[in-house]
Amino acid sequence: MKTAYGLGIPETFEKVCDPNRVALLVYDMQVGILRQIKNPEQITLQVLKLLIAARKAKVRVFFSRHFSLPKELMGMFQFRMAMAWQRADSPEQVNPWFLRDAPGF
Repeated sequence: MKTAYGLGIPETFEKVCDPNRVALLVYDMQVGILRQIKNPEQITLQVLKLLIAARKAKVRVFFSRHFSLPKELMGMFQFRMAMAWQRADSPEQVNPWFLRDAPGF
């Protein structure tokens, strides 16, 4: 393996996929996201297959999810994103979709 600035640089696919070097990140698989996409059952089954394979290979697995802040705590970026997703013309029209403890969260 070659190195640069203290980093190991794998040269083969097998070395890149070494369970000691990689992790699987499962992101945005909560109900509030899945109900917005086509075929959520098929996607969930594919993610489950990948999760089973990663665990069998002893690859670390991390879960992450999107959440919304209440409007009074939102920053500019979250308002812009919410306005785009909700096709809203103004911040007043935005509804936080992924509040902690909400069903979609």
